[in-house]
Amino acid sequence: MERFFRYTLTLLIILVAGSQFIQVITRYLLEMPVMGLEEATLIPTLWLYMLGSVNASREDTQIRANVLDIFLKTERARAFLQALADTISVVVSIWLATWAWDYFSYASRVGKSTPTLYIPTIIYESALMVGLSLMIIFTLWHLLRNLAYLFGMRQAPDHPGADPDYPETAEVQEFKVLTDNKKDRKND
Repeated sequence: MERFFRYTLTLLIILVAGSQFIQVITRYLLEMPVMGLEEATLIPTLWLYMLGSVNASREDTQIRANVLDIFLKTERARAFLQALADTISVVVSIWLATWAWDYFSYASRVGKSTPTLYIPTIIYESALMVGLSLMIIFTLWHLLRNLAYLFGMRQAPDHPGADPDYPETAEVQEFKVLTDNKKDRKND
């Protein structure tokens, strides 16, 4: 799953950035804009947004304000707070997914296409429904893991508590790896 998201999101980023680069060059330097490029760019852009959100839900790294974590002293209290946040996320996501389903049903029934390239709009309009559905699944997964810890079916919480004075984020870990590599090169 990790590999799928890594390569898919990388490919989508390259497509979006490349098409924007082409549009800037052709429009402003050559003064001959590529007609329909905006329409074609819309597809990887929307899928990039939605699959990026799905990946954040999968990794449980959605942006959140963890102010209460600072005041909670036990792992059990933090796991309860996380389970509560996951429950609210699932409820809101299901509510949004019902709207996304209504829109997806409408879009598939109408069968629209883009004005210049005649690309079926369902290709990118379905991204919202697919993305929200996958986000619900991954958030439910994390909720079940947190509940399993709270009810004693797991030995450790889904995310061990961090030191509020020195949070151990992915960026901090990456920086440690980079600095350790530099130290190793100096010792050689």
